[in-house]
Amino acid sequence: MFNINALLERTKGDRWIWIIILLLSMISIMVVYSATGAIAYKKGISVEKYLLFKHVIFVLLGIGMIYIAHLLDYKYYAGISKILMIVTVPLLFYTLIFGQSLNDASRWVKIPVIGLTFQTSDLAKLSLITFLARMLTRKQENIKDVKSAFLPIMGSVCVVFVLIALANLSTALMLFGVSILLLIIGRISIKQIATVCAGGLVLLMFVVFLGPRRETYKSRINSFLHPELQHSDKTYQSDHAKIALATGGVLGKGPGNSTERNFLPHPYSDFIFAIIIEEYGTVGGLAVMVLYLVLLYRCVRIVTRSPKAFGALLAAGLSFSLTIQAFANMAVAVGLGPVTGVPLPLVSMGGTSMIFTSIAFGIILSVSRDVEENSSVKKEDKVIVGEIPAMA
Repeated sequence: MFNINALLERTKGDRWIWIIILLLSMISIMVVYSATGAIAYKKGISVEKYLLFKHVIFVLLGIGMIYIAHLLDYKYYAGISKILMIVTVPLLFYTLIFGQSLNDASRWVKIPVIGLTFQTSDLAKLSLITFLARMLTRKQENIKDVKSAFLPIMGSVCVVFVLIALANLSTALMLFGVSILLLIIGRISIKQIATVCAGGLVLLMFVVFLGPRRETYKSRINSFLHPELQHSDKTYQSDHAKIALATGGVLGKGPGNSTERNFLPHPYSDFIFAIIIEEYGTVGGLAVMVLYLVLLYRCVRIVTRSPKAFGALLAAGLSFSLTIQAFANMAVAVGLGPVTGVPLPLVSMGGTSMIFTSIAFGIILSVSRDVEENSSVKKEDKVIVGEIPAMA
Protein backbone atom coordinates (compact mmCIF):
# COMPACT_ATOMS: atom_id res chain seq x y z
CA MET A 1 0.00 0.00 0.00
CA PHE A 2 1.00 3.63 -0.55
CA ASN A 3 2.66 4.97 2.60
CA ILE A 4 2.58 8.76 2.77
CA ASN A 5 4.79 8.81 5.90
CA ALA A 6 7.49 6.77 4.14
CA LEU A 7 7.35 9.17 1.19
CA LEU A 8 7.71 12.20 3.47
CA GLU A 9 10.70 10.60 5.14
CA ARG A 10 12.37 10.07 1.77
CA THR A 11 11.76 13.66 0.57
CA LYS A 12 14.27 15.93 2.23
CA GLY A 13 14.84 19.66 1.94
CA ASP A 14 12.62 22.68 2.47
CA ARG A 15 9.01 21.54 2.91
CA TRP A 16 7.66 24.88 1.67
CA ILE A 17 9.50 24.49 -1.63
CA TRP A 18 8.01 21.01 -2.04
CA ILE A 19 4.53 22.44 -1.40
CA ILE A 20 5.14 25.24 -3.96
CA ILE A 21 6.30 22.66 -6.53
CA LEU A 22 3.14 20.58 -6.05
CA LEU A 23 0.85 23.65 -6.15
CA LEU A 24 2.46 25.02 -9.33
CA SER A 25 2.24 21.57 -10.94
CA MET A 26 -1.49 21.32 -10.16
CA ILE A 27 -2.08 24.87 -11.44
CA SER A 28 -0.16 23.96 -14.59
CA ILE A 29 -2.30 20.90 -15.34
CA MET A 30 -5.57 22.81 -14.81
CA VAL A 31 -4.61 25.86 -16.90
CA VAL A 32 -2.88 23.93 -19.70
CA TYR A 33 -5.96 21.66 -19.90
CA SER A 34 -8.05 24.75 -20.58
CA ALA A 35 -5.53 26.47 -22.87
CA THR A 36 -4.90 23.50 -25.20
CA GLY A 37 -8.51 23.01 -26.32
CA ALA A 38 -8.03 24.82 -29.63
CA ILE A 39 -4.76 23.12 -30.59
CA ALA A 40 -6.15 19.69 -29.66
CA TYR A 41 -9.18 20.37 -31.89
CA LYS A 42 -6.90 21.36 -34.79
CA LYS A 43 -4.95 18.13 -34.39
CA GLY A 44 -8.20 16.12 -34.38
CA ILE A 45 -7.72 14.54 -30.95
CA SER A 46 -9.42 14.97 -27.58
CA VAL A 47 -7.97 17.59 -25.23
CA GLU A 48 -7.68 14.92 -22.52
CA LYS A 49 -5.47 12.74 -24.74
CA TYR A 50 -3.40 15.72 -25.89
CA LEU A 51 -2.91 16.91 -22.29
CA LEU A 52 -1.98 13.43 -21.06
CA PHE A 53 0.71 12.72 -23.64
CA LYS A 54 2.00 16.28 -24.12
CA HIS A 55 1.98 17.66 -20.59
CA VAL A 56 0.92 15.44 -17.68
CA ILE A 57 3.63 12.89 -18.47
CA PHE A 58 6.27 15.63 -18.42
CA VAL A 59 4.88 17.10 -15.18
CA LEU A 60 5.14 13.70 -13.50
CA LEU A 61 8.55 13.09 -15.07
CA GLY A 62 9.63 16.51 -13.83
CA ILE A 63 8.60 15.73 -10.25
CA GLY A 64 10.53 12.48 -10.57
CA MET A 65 13.61 14.43 -11.74
CA ILE A 66 13.26 16.80 -8.79
CA TYR A 67 13.20 13.83 -6.43
CA ILE A 68 16.27 12.20 -8.04
CA ALA A 69 18.25 15.47 -8.25
CA HIS A 70 17.54 16.33 -4.61
CA LEU A 71 18.89 12.96 -3.42
CA LEU A 72 22.31 13.58 -5.02
CA ASP A 73 24.74 15.49 -2.82
CA TYR A 74 24.96 18.98 -4.31
CA LYS A 75 28.78 18.87 -4.15
CA TYR A 76 28.76 16.42 -7.09
CA TYR A 77 27.21 19.13 -9.27
CA ALA A 78 30.55 20.97 -9.20
CA GLY A 79 32.15 18.22 -11.26
CA ILE A 80 29.05 17.77 -13.41
CA SER A 81 29.05 21.50 -14.27
CA LYS A 82 32.43 21.20 -15.97
CA ILE A 83 31.16 18.38 -18.17
CA LEU A 84 27.97 20.32 -18.92
CA MET A 85 29.93 23.36 -20.10
CA ILE A 86 32.10 21.19 -22.38
CA VAL A 87 28.90 19.84 -23.95
CA THR A 88 26.90 23.10 -23.93
CA VAL A 89 29.18 25.44 -25.89
CA PRO A 90 29.53 23.18 -28.98
CA LEU A 91 25.81 22.39 -28.75
CA LEU A 92 24.95 26.11 -28.84
CA PHE A 93 27.14 26.49 -31.95
CA TYR A 94 25.39 23.52 -33.54
CA THR A 95 21.98 25.00 -32.71
CA LEU A 96 22.81 28.31 -34.40
CA ILE A 97 23.86 26.56 -37.60
CA PHE A 98 21.69 23.45 -37.81
CA GLY A 99 18.97 23.99 -35.21
CA GLN A 100 15.29 23.90 -36.09
CA SER A 101 13.84 27.34 -36.68
CA LEU A 102 10.98 28.77 -34.62
CA ASN A 103 9.87 32.42 -34.96
CA ASP A 104 12.85 33.12 -37.25
CA ALA A 105 15.33 31.80 -34.69
CA SER A 106 17.37 28.61 -34.44
CA ARG A 107 16.62 27.59 -30.89
CA TRP A 108 15.80 23.90 -31.02
CA VAL A 109 17.76 20.69 -31.53
CA LYS A 110 16.11 17.40 -32.39
CA ILE A 111 17.15 14.26 -30.51
CA PRO A 112 17.30 11.61 -33.29
CA VAL A 113 16.62 8.46 -31.25
CA ILE A 114 13.46 9.58 -29.43
CA GLY A 115 12.33 12.31 -31.82
CA LEU A 116 12.03 15.01 -29.16
CA THR A 117 13.24 18.58 -29.59
CA PHE A 118 14.75 20.67 -26.84
CA GLN A 119 15.80 24.26 -26.41
CA THR A 120 19.56 24.31 -25.90
CA SER A 121 19.34 27.57 -23.95
CA ASP A 122 17.60 25.64 -21.14
CA LEU A 123 20.65 23.40 -20.82
CA ALA A 124 22.94 26.44 -21.12
CA LYS A 125 21.25 28.20 -18.19
CA LEU A 126 21.76 25.22 -15.91
CA SER A 127 25.32 24.69 -17.15
CA LEU A 128 26.50 28.30 -16.79
CA ILE A 129 24.98 28.86 -13.33
CA THR A 130 26.46 25.66 -11.87
CA PHE A 131 29.80 26.37 -13.58
CA LEU A 132 29.92 29.95 -12.25
CA ALA A 133 29.14 28.72 -8.73
CA ARG A 134 32.04 26.24 -9.05
CA MET A 135 34.47 28.82 -10.47
CA LEU A 136 33.63 31.51 -7.91
CA THR A 137 34.05 29.02 -5.08
CA ARG A 138 37.41 27.70 -6.34
CA LYS A 139 38.77 31.23 -6.97
CA GLN A 140 37.84 32.77 -3.61
CA GLU A 141 41.45 32.93 -2.39
CA ASN A 142 42.48 35.11 -5.34
CA ILE A 143 39.05 36.38 -6.42
CA LYS A 144 40.36 39.92 -7.06
CA ASP A 145 43.05 38.71 -9.46
CA VAL A 146 42.19 39.66 -13.05
CA LYS A 147 44.19 37.01 -14.89
CA SER A 148 43.48 33.92 -12.80
CA ALA A 149 39.92 34.66 -11.66
CA PHE A 150 38.17 37.46 -13.54
CA LEU A 151 39.08 36.60 -17.14
CA PRO A 152 38.08 32.90 -17.03
CA ILE A 153 34.80 33.76 -15.31
CA MET A 154 33.99 36.65 -17.64
CA GLY A 155 34.97 34.56 -20.67
CA SER A 156 32.49 31.81 -19.85
CA VAL A 157 29.70 34.35 -19.29
CA CYS A 158 30.34 36.26 -22.53
CA VAL A 159 30.67 33.18 -24.74
CA VAL A 160 27.39 31.68 -23.54
CA PHE A 161 25.66 35.07 -23.65
CA VAL A 162 26.57 35.71 -27.30
CA LEU A 163 25.69 32.19 -28.47
CA ILE A 164 22.26 32.36 -26.82
CA ALA A 165 21.60 36.01 -27.72
CA LEU A 166 21.99 35.40 -31.44
CA ALA A 167 18.91 33.17 -31.31
CA ASN A 168 17.10 34.12 -28.08
CA LEU A 169 17.92 37.57 -26.73
CA SER A 170 15.45 37.59 -23.84
CA THR A 171 16.83 34.37 -22.34
CA ALA A 172 20.40 35.63 -22.82
CA LEU A 173 19.65 38.91 -21.01
CA MET A 174 18.06 37.15 -18.06
CA LEU A 175 20.98 34.74 -17.79
CA PHE A 176 23.41 37.66 -17.98
CA GLY A 177 21.54 39.39 -15.14
CA VAL A 178 21.69 36.26 -12.99
CA SER A 179 25.42 35.98 -13.75
CA ILE A 180 25.99 39.55 -12.54
CA LEU A 181 24.13 38.80 -9.30
CA LEU A 182 26.34 35.74 -8.79
CA LEU A 183 29.48 37.82 -9.40
CA ILE A 184 28.34 40.28 -6.72
CA ILE A 185 27.63 37.50 -4.22
CA GLY A 186 30.92 35.83 -5.18
CA ARG A 187 32.89 38.96 -4.13
CA ILE A 188 34.06 40.05 -7.58
CA SER A 189 35.09 43.70 -7.35
CA ILE A 190 32.62 46.38 -8.40
CA LYS A 191 35.11 47.73 -10.94
CA GLN A 192 35.35 44.33 -12.61
CA ILE A 193 31.57 43.91 -12.54
CA ALA A 194 31.21 47.33 -14.18
CA THR A 195 33.61 46.11 -16.88
CA VAL A 196 31.46 43.03 -17.41
CA CYS A 197 28.32 45.18 -17.68
CA ALA A 198 30.01 47.52 -20.17
CA GLY A 199 31.15 44.54 -22.22
CA GLY A 200 27.66 43.06 -22.03
CA LEU A 201 26.17 46.33 -23.27
CA VAL A 202 28.51 46.34 -26.27
CA LEU A 203 27.60 42.73 -27.08
CA LEU A 204 23.92 43.59 -26.69
CA MET A 205 24.18 46.47 -29.16
CA PHE A 206 25.99 44.18 -31.57
CA VAL A 207 23.25 41.54 -31.36
CA VAL A 208 20.35 44.02 -31.61
CA PHE A 209 21.67 46.21 -34.40
CA LEU A 210 24.02 43.92 -36.33
CA GLY A 211 22.87 40.40 -35.49
CA PRO A 212 20.89 38.11 -37.82
CA ARG A 213 17.61 38.88 -36.02
CA ARG A 214 18.05 42.66 -35.80
CA GLU A 215 14.80 43.42 -37.66
CA THR A 216 12.80 41.15 -35.33
CA TYR A 217 14.26 42.79 -32.20
CA LYS A 218 13.71 46.31 -33.55
CA SER A 219 10.11 45.44 -34.39
CA ARG A 220 9.42 44.07 -30.91
CA ILE A 221 10.96 47.10 -29.21
CA ASN A 222 8.98 49.52 -31.39
CA SER A 223 5.77 47.56 -30.80
CA PHE A 224 6.30 47.85 -27.05
CA LEU A 225 7.34 51.52 -26.97
CA HIS A 226 4.92 52.80 -29.65
CA PRO A 227 1.99 50.37 -29.96
CA GLU A 228 -0.30 53.09 -31.31
CA LEU A 229 1.92 53.51 -34.38
CA GLN A 230 2.11 49.80 -35.21
CA HIS A 231 -0.01 47.70 -37.51
CA SER A 232 -2.46 45.47 -35.62
CA ASP A 233 -0.48 42.38 -36.65
CA LYS A 234 2.54 43.66 -34.72
CA THR A 235 0.61 44.04 -31.45
CA TYR A 236 -1.78 41.09 -31.93
CA GLN A 237 -0.44 38.99 -29.03
CA SER A 238 -0.19 41.80 -26.50
CA ASP A 239 -3.63 43.14 -27.49
CA HIS A 240 -5.35 39.81 -26.84
CA ALA A 241 -3.40 39.36 -23.61
CA LYS A 242 -4.77 42.72 -22.43
CA ILE A 243 -8.30 41.62 -23.39
CA ALA A 244 -7.81 38.50 -21.26
CA LEU A 245 -6.71 40.64 -18.31
CA ALA A 246 -9.59 43.10 -18.72
CA THR A 247 -12.31 40.46 -19.00
CA GLY A 248 -10.92 38.38 -16.14
CA GLY A 249 -11.77 40.97 -13.51
CA VAL A 250 -11.25 40.22 -9.85
CA LEU A 251 -12.48 36.62 -9.65
CA GLY A 252 -12.22 35.57 -13.30
CA LYS A 253 -14.57 33.77 -15.66
CA GLY A 254 -14.01 30.40 -14.00
CA PRO A 255 -11.92 27.34 -14.95
CA GLY A 256 -12.21 26.40 -18.62
CA ASN A 257 -14.12 29.54 -19.62
CA SER A 258 -11.32 31.45 -21.34
CA THR A 259 -12.13 32.89 -24.75
CA GLU A 260 -8.74 34.44 -25.53
CA ARG A 261 -7.16 30.97 -25.60
CA ASN A 262 -8.69 30.74 -29.08
CA PHE A 263 -6.85 33.87 -30.26
CA LEU A 264 -3.50 33.93 -28.46
CA PRO A 265 -0.84 32.00 -30.47
CA HIS A 266 0.70 30.36 -27.39
CA PRO A 267 -1.85 30.49 -24.54
CA TYR A 268 -0.39 27.37 -22.93
CA SER A 269 3.21 28.67 -22.71
CA ASP A 270 4.27 32.28 -23.36
CA PHE A 271 0.90 33.82 -22.38
CA ILE A 272 -0.32 31.29 -19.84
CA PHE A 273 -0.37 33.96 -17.10
CA ALA A 274 -2.94 35.93 -19.14
CA ILE A 275 -5.14 32.81 -19.24
CA ILE A 276 -4.72 32.38 -15.47
CA ILE A 277 -5.98 35.91 -14.86
CA GLU A 278 -8.81 35.54 -17.39
CA GLU A 279 -10.10 32.36 -15.73
CA TYR A 280 -9.14 32.94 -12.09
CA GLY A 281 -9.08 36.73 -11.98
CA THR A 282 -6.69 39.11 -10.27
CA VAL A 283 -6.94 36.91 -7.18
CA GLY A 284 -5.59 33.92 -9.10
CA GLY A 285 -2.81 35.98 -10.67
CA LEU A 286 -1.76 37.37 -7.29
CA ALA A 287 -1.80 33.86 -5.80
CA VAL A 288 0.65 32.67 -8.46
CA MET A 289 2.87 35.71 -7.86
CA VAL A 290 2.87 35.01 -4.11
CA LEU A 291 3.98 31.42 -4.74
CA TYR A 292 7.05 32.63 -6.64
CA LEU A 293 7.80 35.29 -4.00
CA VAL A 294 7.60 32.67 -1.24
CA LEU A 295 9.87 30.46 -3.34
CA LEU A 296 12.41 33.29 -3.57
CA TYR A 297 12.19 33.92 0.18
CA ARG A 298 12.73 30.25 1.03
CA CYS A 299 15.66 30.06 -1.40
CA VAL A 300 17.28 33.18 0.08
CA ARG A 301 16.87 31.54 3.49
CA ILE A 302 18.73 28.48 2.18
CA VAL A 303 21.50 30.71 0.79
CA THR A 304 22.02 32.54 4.09
CA ARG A 305 22.09 29.30 6.08
CA SER A 306 24.33 27.29 3.76
CA PRO A 307 27.71 26.62 5.42
CA LYS A 308 29.54 26.18 2.10
CA ALA A 309 30.15 28.84 -0.55
CA PHE A 310 29.38 26.50 -3.45
CA GLY A 311 25.99 25.53 -2.00
CA ALA A 312 25.08 29.16 -1.35
CA LEU A 313 26.10 30.30 -4.85
CA LEU A 314 24.37 27.34 -6.48
CA ALA A 315 21.07 27.91 -4.68
CA ALA A 316 21.28 31.67 -5.26
CA GLY A 317 21.95 31.40 -8.99
CA LEU A 318 19.25 28.83 -9.69
CA SER A 319 16.61 30.54 -7.53
CA PHE A 320 17.31 33.95 -9.10
CA SER A 321 17.10 32.37 -12.56
CA LEU A 322 13.71 30.75 -11.84
CA THR A 323 12.10 33.78 -10.21
CA ILE A 324 13.44 36.32 -12.74
CA GLN A 325 12.11 34.11 -15.54
CA ALA A 326 8.74 33.84 -13.79
CA PHE A 327 8.32 37.57 -13.36
CA ALA A 328 9.57 38.24 -16.90
CA ASN A 329 6.81 35.97 -18.23
CA MET A 330 4.19 37.67 -16.06
CA ALA A 331 5.46 41.14 -17.04
CA VAL A 332 5.01 40.33 -20.75
CA ALA A 333 1.48 39.01 -20.14
CA VAL A 334 0.39 42.21 -18.39
CA GLY A 335 2.06 44.52 -20.92
CA LEU A 336 5.06 45.61 -18.83
CA GLY A 337 7.62 44.25 -21.29
CA PRO A 338 8.09 43.44 -24.98
CA VAL A 339 6.91 40.05 -26.19
CA THR A 340 9.44 37.29 -25.53
CA GLY A 341 9.39 33.51 -25.66
CA VAL A 342 9.99 32.95 -21.95
CA PRO A 343 7.80 30.26 -20.30
CA LEU A 344 6.44 30.38 -16.74
CA PRO A 345 8.55 27.91 -14.72
CA LEU A 346 6.69 24.68 -13.79
CA VAL A 347 3.43 26.12 -15.16
CA SER A 348 3.85 26.61 -18.91
CA MET A 349 3.49 23.61 -21.17
CA GLY A 350 6.85 22.32 -22.30
CA GLY A 351 8.70 19.05 -22.55
CA THR A 352 12.43 19.36 -22.04
CA SER A 353 12.11 22.88 -20.57
CA MET A 354 10.01 21.32 -17.80
CA ILE A 355 12.75 18.74 -17.21
CA PHE A 356 15.58 21.28 -16.94
CA THR A 357 13.46 23.48 -14.66
CA SER A 358 12.75 20.45 -12.47
CA ILE A 359 16.46 19.61 -12.24
CA ALA A 360 17.12 23.18 -11.07
CA PHE A 361 14.48 22.78 -8.34
CA GLY A 362 16.03 19.45 -7.38
CA ILE A 363 19.50 20.99 -7.00
CA ILE A 364 18.09 23.76 -4.77
CA LEU A 365 16.41 21.11 -2.61
CA SER A 366 19.70 19.18 -2.49
CA VAL A 367 21.41 22.26 -1.00
CA SER A 368 18.46 22.66 1.40
CA ARG A 369 18.80 19.00 2.44
CA ASP A 370 22.46 19.58 3.27
CA VAL A 371 21.57 22.67 5.32
CA GLU A 372 19.00 20.69 7.30
CA GLU A 373 21.40 17.82 7.94
CA ASN A 374 24.10 20.22 9.15
CA SER A 375 21.59 21.96 11.42
CA SER A 376 20.45 18.66 12.93
CA VAL A 377 24.08 17.59 13.54
CA LYS A 378 24.81 20.89 15.33
CA LYS A 379 21.72 20.45 17.50
CA GLU A 380 22.80 16.93 18.42
CA ASP A 381 26.29 18.19 19.27
CA LYS A 382 24.81 20.88 21.53
CA VAL A 383 22.66 18.32 23.32
CA ILE A 384 25.64 15.99 23.89
CA VAL A 385 27.87 18.85 25.10
CA GLY A 386 25.07 20.03 27.37
CA GLU A 387 24.73 16.57 28.91
CA ILE A 388 28.43 16.15 29.75
CA PRO A 389 28.49 18.37 32.87
CA ALA A 390 25.36 16.71 34.19
CA MET A 391 26.86 13.24 33.67
CA ALA A 392 30.07 14.32 35.37
